[in-house]
Amino acid sequence: MRSLIATFVVLSVPLGVAAQPAAMLSDGVREFVDVDDPVVALTGVQLVDGTGRPAAAGRTIVIRDGRIAAVGPDGEVDVPAGARTLGLDGHTVIPGIVGLHDHTFYMTRGRRVQLNYSAPRLYLAAGVTTIRTTGAFSPYSELNLKHAIAEGQDIGPRMYITGPYLSGAGAMSQMFQVGTPEDARRVVGYWADEGVDWFKAYTRIGDEELAAAIDEAHRRGLRVTGHLCSVSFGEAVALGIDNIEHGFFTSSDYVEGKEPGVCPPGVQRSLLEVDVDGEAVGATIREMVDAGVALTSTLAVYELGVPNRPPLEDRVLEMLAPGARDEYLQSRADVAARDDSPMGTLFAKAQAFEKRFAEAGGLLAAGVDPTGMGGALPGFGDQRNYELLLEAGFAPEEVIEVMTLNGARVLGEDGRYGSVEPGKLADLVVIAGDPVRRPAEIRNVTLVFKEGVGYDSAALIESVKGLVGLR
Repeated sequence: MRSLIATFVVLSVPLGVAAQPAAMLSDGVREFVDVDDPVVALTGVQLVDGTGRPAAAGRTIVIRDGRIAAVGPDGEVDVPAGARTLGLDGHTVIPGIVGLHDHTFYMTRGRRVQLNYSAPRLYLAAGVTTIRTTGAFSPYSELNLKHAIAEGQDIGPRMYITGPYLSGAGAMSQMFQVGTPEDARRVVGYWADEGVDWFKAYTRIGDEELAAAIDEAHRRGLRVTGHLCSVSFGEAVALGIDNIEHGFFTSSDYVEGKEPGVCPPGVQRSLLEVDVDGEAVGATIREMVDAGVALTSTLAVYELGVPNRPPLEDRVLEMLAPGARDEYLQSRADVAARDDSPMGTLFAKAQAFEKRFAEAGGLLAAGVDPTGMGGALPGFGDQRNYELLLEAGFAPEEVIEVMTLNGARVLGEDGRYGSVEPGKLADLVVIAGDPVRRPAEIRNVTLVFKEGVGYDSAALIESVKGLVGLR
């Protein structure tokens, strides 16, 4: 982990103009705003600042014009006259979460729905202030949503849009089935011109086609991630990929006799025989780390395949539309009925892989991926990742770094946001309680600051009850 020595001093810097002042927000957005004062002081908080430093109690954070103006111990930070002061004893503040696999569509085994209404609200309510969509079924829908949020006409996190999935023959009809390297260059060029920020390769893409997509994206200053299978992690690294999604679950590197450009059958079962502490895995990780290829953890969605996990939460059921709720509960029951499920073993191996990757110096980020069986919801699943990474052996401060600053690093935006440091955008999550000592309290979000504007988490959640899976 990229942790820093624990030194806590009063810090302040001159500030620029906020990217999105409260005055530009529409009436529909302002309905959910609790704090819009130009100068705000949060006092008495426990701070986990996203850098990996230990949590610190009794901190004051000053926000001015949408940016962090000062951070330091209570009583040592100059709170400007006229500032709105929020006394937050008993609360924890973390940076806004940066979700790197946070679709705006939702899936169960029986439905796929674009959630331009409920997903952005749930993400923001849970403390997710930035998302990368990491594969789109409706790129224009997401581009329009991104612009509406940026212009203050709609509510949600800032968005980085990934173009349509780049896969191969036999892929789902909503994906682009890349047949030649020229196909790859053409579709990357088209969507780059339309304004997407990233591209995502999927399980059936050929190696020559992936190489062409990466080359064209890089030529245009854009980047490529992948949910791989037909191309192994090692092959993708050699081709110049920037990011790999899901980790150990999707690695075909250890399948004996794997053919180039072909996704072999039974990949996940083959992984059961792999020693995560062994040299073969170590070699894969070294290749990724040496090339600077980031890894996105999506434990929350894969946990759904483990019998009787995760704990069934009332808040999840309350968010789901009736049909989606029934589909999720049925899928959950089907998984629980399996006596021969390999997922418990595979899940623990995947957690160990991510821990080893980070310990080797790899850049690990996280996201929810609200697909699969439908129980990992936008925002809520991001919060669940916190608990699952703790379970993997990370310290709380390390997990917060993974979920915040590391995500910003992957996006190349760590100079703007991702940690609670002076000069950065004031993306902050206020949590009632202490998730460092009681992890489940990560759910107790009360107020979410995005660029210095404080949104009411409870009101956002209330506005989408019963709508996830519908709109």
